[in-house]
Amino acid sequence: MQPLTVHEGIIIPFNRTNIDTDMLLPKQYLKSLESSGFGAFLFDDERYLDPGEIDTPIASRRPNPACILNIPPYDRGSVVLAQANFGCGSSREHAVWALRDFGIRVVIAPSFGDIFRNNCFNNGLLPLQLEQEKIDTLFARVEGSPGVKACVDVRERSLRVAELCFEFDLDEGRRQRLLQGLDEIGETLTYADQVKAYEERRKLAEPWVFRA
Repeated sequence: MQPLTVHEGIIIPFNRTNIDTDMLLPKQYLKSLESSGFGAFLFDDERYLDPGEIDTPIASRRPNPACILNIPPYDRGSVVLAQANFGCGSSREHAVWALRDFGIRVVIAPSFGDIFRNNCFNNGLLPLQLEQEKIDTLFARVEGSPGVKACVDVRERSLRVAELCFEFDLDEGRRQRLLQGLDEIGETLTYADQVKAYEERRKLAEPWVFRA
């Protein structure tokens, strides 16, 4: 997983509440168990004028010119700015995979769906939570100004957008995993030698526990 230390990218504003995981990636794309290849289907129902399946050639579908993801420079954006309850709905991890494959590294919102939030951390995305007042200030600065960038510093827990600067909360365990590019399993595997050493010591101290 790619580490996330400092990220700078164009902000894509979605000034809506309750953007759910079905909006992020519709159910027909859940047939694939691969964790990559979903970027072209992010916000699929809004992004194309023609319906599609996972095996429908993208070249055969007409882009919706009204969808922000089809409008430069937002089509090169890597930071999403949204309203409350982003990522609510079903627990599909595919929604996070679609964001990641599009190039999104940070989602900024006042609140997130709990499972979606955990899925973000386990896939190297930062769900950056700010108070509503700060979110409204960001929308006022960003909307109508295409190309405005955010600079997110995970090391310092800071967000800069033009002249605005905010600090955000991020627990130390998750911060370290983002900085090192680890999910929870990857972090556990860093202790493999210590676990093995403990097991060997216990076999010597309590051999009866390990008898078949």
